[in-house]
Formats: sequence, structure tokens, C-alpha cells
Amino acid sequence: MQSLNQIRTLLETRDLRPKHRLGQNFLHDQNQLRRLVRAAGVEPGGRVLEIGPGTGTLTESLLESGCRVVAGELDEDMCSIIQERLGDQLELVRGDCLKGTRRLNPELDRALGAQPFKLVANLPYGVASPLMSLLATDARCLGQFVTIQREVGDRLLAEPGTKAWGPLSIHVRAYANVRLIGRLSPNCFWPAPKVESVMISIIPLDGRDLSGREALARTVRTLFNGRRKQLGTLLGRNTVLPEGIDPGRRPDSLSIEELMAMSRLDRFKDPPEKL
Repeated sequence: MQSLNQIRTLLETRDLRPKHRLGQNFLHDQNQLRRLVRAAGVEPGGRVLEIGPGTGTLTESLLESGCRVVAGELDEDMCSIIQERLGDQLELVRGDCLKGTRRLNPELDRALGAQPFKLVANLPYGVASPLMSLLATDARCLGQFVTIQREVGDRLLAEPGTKAWGPLSIHVRAYANVRLIGRLSPNCFWPAPKVESVMISIIPLDGRDLSGREALARTVRTLFNGRRKQLGTLLGRNTVLPEGIDPGRRPDSLSIEELMAMSRLDRFKDPPEKL
């Protein structure tokens, strides 16, 4: 596993520096890296998706565990380092991991195939929320074990009625259990970010039903566009709400179970197919 000096050297010998615009803060604390790999429970032969491998510090630890790694990297400079150091030990997909905000990059999707996988990654800030939301409803994904900014972690762990409770909390927690693995100081990264980070696990719920995910997404999008308005104002006073939900309540007070009940209203059901 690479030390901080080795990471620095890999970049300096190529006249490279961390790119702030790509959220490049390299996690170099080896104890924390091992902690993440242990929490993920990766096994020999298991498939792992890593996004933003950088110089390959976490990647090397995953490969040492015997798993098969599919890595997605946007930065061509980092791709060159990974290719040079690890070659054919992993499958490297160059480019953005997402196509828009609701689909994986088709090349990355093909590389993963139909087999189950786990996401294990120190996620770049810009991609963390949409990627975690997307994989929470991907039937192939057995779990996500990620390092993210604490603000994003707070949203994942939030409760109804709090400021942090919102679309990310709901889109993930409707289908998965979220747990805090640990907190990381800025000094675990190079360069040190101005914010704290956390390690989070996202484990799919037993028997999760993904059939209503589009209706739930429409419900959340509609309601949280006016999260401080009353439901009766947003939907019209004549709307018959599910039993136990008062029209005077606000969207950010609704639990996941209540939001799922809302998603079964006719207005949020799947639109009819065009003839």
C-alpha cells in the first residue's frame, strides 16, 4: 500500500499536482484504508467497483485481498499511473462514471456486467450523491463502502424533520441501511481538505422492492421542490392523502414509509405507455 511520500513522488516525477476541480484529495492513512476494506468484507474472486482510484492506493489493497476490481477514473493522468503500475490486474474504464445523473457510464456498466459487486471507494465529492443514489436501486450492488464528506454523510444519516433530511436521505434509505463506519480528520488526506470526512456503509434492505422507485422519485421531486409548504398547498386541498397524513404537514416531516404511501397516489404512479 502506498505511503504519502510514494503518492507525492508518483505525481512529482510526472510534474503533476492534485487537481482541486476534480476533488482530488488522496486518502493516504493506511489504517483507515484497511478499515474500509475490512468493513466491505471483500473476498477473493468477488467483484468490486472503485470510482476515482487516483494513484491506486486503495486499489492495491483491494487487489491484495484477491477481489476483481473494475475502476472508473476521469483523470487521464491518473489513468496513466494506474495502467503503468497495475496493468492487467484490473479493468480500468476511462471517463466519468455517470451518464447524466441517473445512469452509469455505459462502458462502466458493461464492464460490471450482470454479476453482483460492491462499491469500495474514496469518492470524489462531485459524484458521491448521484452515484450512491443510483447504486442504492441497482439490483447488482451488494453494498457501498465509501469515504465521503461529512456533510453528505450527515444527509444520509438524517432523520425526518431535520434540516439534513431530503432527497438523498430518502433515495438511499428507502432501499438500504446506512451505518457510520468512522470519522476521518482532514490530515488523513493529501492535500488536507477544509472539511471532515466519514466512512459510510450502505447495505441493501432484505427483500427490498425496487418496482416503485420511479414513482417514489417523482414524489420526492415534486414534494421537496416546496419542502416548507404544506402538503395541501402543494397538491391541492381536494387531494385525498393516505390515511394518517394530514394536509397541514410539510414534506420534510414525512418518513420514508409515509413517502412510499404518497407515491402510490394516482398522480405519482407510472405514466401510461404511449400507444
